[in-house]
Amino acid sequence: MGRLACACDNAAMESWHALLLKNVPDRRRGRTRDELHQAIVLWTERTYNRRRRQRALGKLTPVQSELAFTAQTATVAA
Repeated sequence: MGRLACACDNAAMESWHALLLKNVPDRRRGRTRDELHQAIVLWTERTYNRRRRQRALGKLTPVQSELAFTAQTATVAA
């Protein structure tokens, strides 16, 4: 982390919160804290983590990378 109150330090979290607010809540009134928590977890696990391509994985999603690694290990073991 950088200096105190440096805007660069907050950029990643602000980007995450903007993405979360845009995609998760359906803006219904009366939603409980537990329902909102469940919606955030489901969106993060089902959509964000499974569809987001990562540079470190060769532009593959985490699921694609895991499947490729599993297939490669099975080929080497056989």
